[in-house]
Amino acid sequence: MPEKNSSTIDIFGMMSEKEEDVKKKRREELLAASGVKAFFPEGKISINKRTCWGLECKLCIKACPTSALYWKSGEVGIVDELCVYCGACVVCCMVEDCIKVERKREDGKTERFSKLKDMVKLDEKINAKKRRERVSEIFPTAEAYCEKYKHRK
Repeated sequence: MPEKNSSTIDIFGMMSEKEEDVKKKRREELLAASGVKAFFPEGKISINKRTCWGLECKLCIKACPTSALYWKSGEVGIVDELCVYCGACVVCCMVEDCIKVERKREDGKTERFSKLKDMVKLDEKINAKKRRERVSEIFPTAEAYCEKYKHRK
């Protein structure tokens, strides 16, 4: 008589989930100590060591609100748990495409940028959407606007 397999347990899956929980908890503790709120639940940051002028400028290190960037033996280092993916480092970097940030918003949308102009375009797009939503809340139709301000033909 064949034995029934009641359930299979994925030990490796459980271990990786546990590791993620530990990382998430550590990140929350570190950010709580800095007083900076993480607006993006996850992301990545990388620095191109070939194009970085870190030795001469260190502007990204000074701009980082959480001290996620630091100077280590001839190059800029990153503490991933401290990075909030705000983009302050990209804004102040002297070299385009040197620092690359990829971040995921709470709604699941992923944003990528490595140039100041890309970040400005991204922020303008987001702000335009917010402005449109606020205006449509106040004035759902053109007639509502005309009624409030008594426009006549």
